[in-house]
Amino acid sequence: MTSPTAAADRAARVRFRRALALMVMTLVVPGSAQLAAGNRKVGRVAMRIWLVGLVAGLVVLVVSLLHRQFLFDMAFDTRLLGFLRLVLIGGAIGWAFLLVDAWRIGQPLSLSMRHRRAAIGVNGAFCLFVASALLFGSHLVGVQRDLVQAMFGDGQATDANHGRYNVLLLGGDSGADRWGMRPDSMTVASIDEETGKTVLVSLPRNMMNFPFAEGSVMEEQFPDGFDCEDCMLNGVSTWAGDNTELFPGSKHPGVDATVMAVEGITGLKINYFAMVNLKGFRSLVDAVGGVTLNVRQPIPVGIGSDVNYVQPGRRKLTGFETQWFARARQGSDDYSRMARQKCVMTAMLDQVSPQTMLKNFSAIARASSDMVSTSVPAGEVGKFVDLALKAKSQKVATVSLVPPLVSDTAHPDIDVIRDAVSDAIDRSEGDLEKDDPAPTKKKRKKDAVEPVTGGSVGSLKDGYAANESEDVAAAC
Repeated sequence: MTSPTAAADRAARVRFRRALALMVMTLVVPGSAQLAAGNRKVGRVAMRIWLVGLVAGLVVLVVSLLHRQFLFDMAFDTRLLGFLRLVLIGGAIGWAFLLVDAWRIGQPLSLSMRHRRAAIGVNGAFCLFVASALLFGSHLVGVQRDLVQAMFGDGQATDANHGRYNVLLLGGDSGADRWGMRPDSMTVASIDEETGKTVLVSLPRNMMNFPFAEGSVMEEQFPDGFDCEDCMLNGVSTWAGDNTELFPGSKHPGVDATVMAVEGITGLKINYFAMVNLKGFRSLVDAVGGVTLNVRQPIPVGIGSDVNYVQPGRRKLTGFETQWFARARQGSDDYSRMARQKCVMTAMLDQVSPQTMLKNFSAIARASSDMVSTSVPAGEVGKFVDLALKAKSQKVATVSLVPPLVSDTAHPDIDVIRDAVSDAIDRSEGDLEKDDPAPTKKKRKKDAVEPVTGGSVGSLKDGYAANESEDVAAAC
């Protein structure tokens, strides 16, 4: 015969297991505890909300697997992100409330003191887990929304030109609010709208006597080209900043004028621009854990008497070191520096994985918002993210408008430049045999030992390998 004490202990264990079961049920399916033993109306509402959220998540997952850009479009829709953030905050509060209610339904006062304390601990852990996960998700959504609002433009989307999007990348030391600065580097990323295959077209900052886009306001001012005294390509933005009355309604007259110059030189129609603050770029490199580069010669870090060196070898560089690798001119020249900048861009594209982006999302978003300002509308960003992921698996080609292709950047042959750009794009798309060099390109001797100047393979006389290549990564 069972003693009264044993029966009481067994009943206490049953009540404790029931209390735990109700909390676990709520953790797995919110509202199920209320539907089973509490306020059924609350339980039904909670379960319906849970099921709607679950189905919506599954639909998004399936559609994203079938059409990747759909997910990217959602990730850059500020209204959707704002709504999702509120949903996650509401979900954290509501779920925690249901867990506390499940603890109440379990009749904690009927439990022994030991079981009562255990139930409180379990319920507190469940509440903390659920609330922390959902609130952290809300924080990440808020970071993404702030990033989109801070970085991307609100202009009109433009269509591809002859199957390609042409994005002008401008680099300098100023923030995004200082558009009158002289750009330190200018590169057009010409991207195939279907495959993402990319050709980088780099322009030297010291180019002179070049034409502007036909019919543009700059062409009206300089019908014979940019022929004023000491006027170089990187000074176009400064000139426009001093003559803003010629650009009524423009937010960035310096950039607009530079776009007119680049279009006049290359013959490419520019869809969008992106201004990169090179100091912010340092933070981005640090946020992704550094970038691995081939250092071919000692690269000076610093100026004056306080100079250290990044030593030769395949090395993972910090953001500070990478900035100097891309910008150093000591013992080098502008064209070697342009080649090294291409190596940095290609390495970042190749090495930064989606896993790294997710792992360091907050730091990357913070660095990116400080680094880039662009005219790409937020609604178009998903398309370019998709193209960037496609580009990771392909070779990036490059052509630079520097010697020996352009023998005299002070008096450039625009026909030669446009033919070289056109041929590079045609070869990228497979319209020309890759073994056939461009008419203006000197073919490298395969058996010759390549010189290394300023940390880049090649020389000013023969050209730098990374400045004109079908595969920049291999040239670096």
